[in-house]
Amino acid sequence: MPRVMDTRRSAFPATFTWGVSTAAYQIEGAVAEGGRGESIWDVFSHTPGKVARGDHGDVACDHYHLWREDLELLRELGVGAYRFSVAWPRWLPNGSGRVNPAGSAFYDRLVDRLGEIGVEPWLCLYHWDLPQALQERGGWAARDIVDHFGEYAASVMQVLGDRVQHVALFNEPNAVGLLGHLLGVHAPGLTDLHAYAAATHHLNLATGATLARLRSEHGGWRLGTIVNLQPVVAASGSEQDALAAELLDAAWNGNHLDPLVRGHYPAATAQLLEGAMEHGDLERIQQPLDWFGLNLYSQLRVAADPASLFGLQLLEPPEEAETTAMGWEVAPEALSRQLVDAQARLGAVPIVITENGAAYRDSPGPDLEVDDLRRVRYLERHVLELEAALQAGVDVRGYFVWSLLDNFEWHEGYAKRFGLVYVDYATQRRVPKRSFRWYAKLVRDGIIPAAADVD
Repeated sequence: MPRVMDTRRSAFPATFTWGVSTAAYQIEGAVAEGGRGESIWDVFSHTPGKVARGDHGDVACDHYHLWREDLELLRELGVGAYRFSVAWPRWLPNGSGRVNPAGSAFYDRLVDRLGEIGVEPWLCLYHWDLPQALQERGGWAARDIVDHFGEYAASVMQVLGDRVQHVALFNEPNAVGLLGHLLGVHAPGLTDLHAYAAATHHLNLATGATLARLRSEHGGWRLGTIVNLQPVVAASGSEQDALAAELLDAAWNGNHLDPLVRGHYPAATAQLLEGAMEHGDLERIQQPLDWFGLNLYSQLRVAADPASLFGLQLLEPPEEAETTAMGWEVAPEALSRQLVDAQARLGAVPIVITENGAAYRDSPGPDLEVDDLRRVRYLERHVLELEAALQAGVDVRGYFVWSLLDNFEWHEGYAKRFGLVYVDYATQRRVPKRSFRWYAKLVRDGIIPAAADVD
C-alpha cells in the first residue's frame, strides 16, 4: 500500500546525513593522464561487444579536470556529505609499490575543497577499478590480493585520513563477484565458477583484514563497507521456487553480509565457498563495523528452473509493473522491507543508504531544463519508505542519492542516466534537473516535498 505523505512532520533527526554518491571510473576520465595506470575497466570497455555502443570511460564526465565545477554543484545542492571513490590505478598505477604523486595530489585537493565548502568526504576505497597489473596476476581470484588491498588502503589513509572520517572499504562486492567473475557482464569478464568462489571469499577476507589493519592504525575512523541488497521474491509458494529464492538471497545478499556479522557463509552457498577458505579465515573476516552501507534500487523476482546451470532463473517485472530505463521494477516498499531485514542481520550496526536512484531517458527541453518528474517521484516514494523504516525503529543514519552526475553506467555505457545533474557529453555542460531542485529542498527543510511542489 502506498505511503501517505504528511509534510507537517519529519522523522529525520537533525543529525541525519543527506548526500550524493559517485565513482571514480564512472566520472573522472583522464585515463592516461597524471600517471594513472590501466584498470580492468579500461581493458574490458575497449573489448568489442562488452559495453553498449562501444562506450568507455576514457573521458566520461571529465571530472578529473572539472572537479571544481562539480563541487560547486554540491554546494548548490546543500548536501552534508559526498561519497566518492579513489581510483586504485590512479593512486598505485601498478597496484602496489610507490604512490603516484599526481594521483594522490588530485584527491588531496578534492578533500581539501570539500572541507572548504562544508561537505563531509565519505571515501570509498574500491569501486570496481582494479589495476590491470594485479588482474594479470590473478586479481580477486588470487589470495595475495588481500595483502595488496590492505597496503593500498593504508597508503590512501596515510594521506587523506587526517580529513576523512567515514571510510567504505568496498562498494558492492557481490556485484564484483557475480557480475565480474561468474556472469561475465562486468570487468574482468570471467564466467568461471571457481574464480567466482575465490573472488567472493577474497573480497570478504580483504574486508575483514583491512578493517582490522585500519582500526589498529587510527581509532577515530568510522569504518564500514557497502553491499547492494535487494529483497528476493519467489514466483510462487512452491517448495522449488522457495529454494530458488533462498539460493539467490544467499548469493546476492548473504555472501558478503553474513560472514562479516555472523562469522559464516549462508547454508545455501557455504559448500561452494569452502574450497577457497583456509583455517582461521572466517575469524579474520568477522570484524566490527562502525556502519553498514546499503545500496538498493529494486527487488529481484526468481523462479526455479531445473534446466539452468544453477536451477533458477531471474524473472522480468510483471507486465503491469512500473520500470526504469534499466528495466528494473519500481518497488519503493522494497526499501523499507530490506532495511528491516538488514537491521535484523546486522544487530546494532547503524545503516546508511549509500545508493538509491533511478535511470530515465532524460533530455533537456528548448529552455535547457530537464523535467525528470519520474525520477522525482521515484525518490519521493523511496524517501517516504525510508521515513517509515525510521519510525519503525530501524537505525538509519543517512541517505545518498545515486548519482550527482549522469555518468558511464558500466556495461550499459552512457545511454542510462542516473544523475541529478544532466551531462552533455559532447560539451561537458552540466544542467541541474528538476530532481536536483527537489532534493535540495528536502535537504534544506528536512521534510519530504511533494513531487508537484518543485518546478
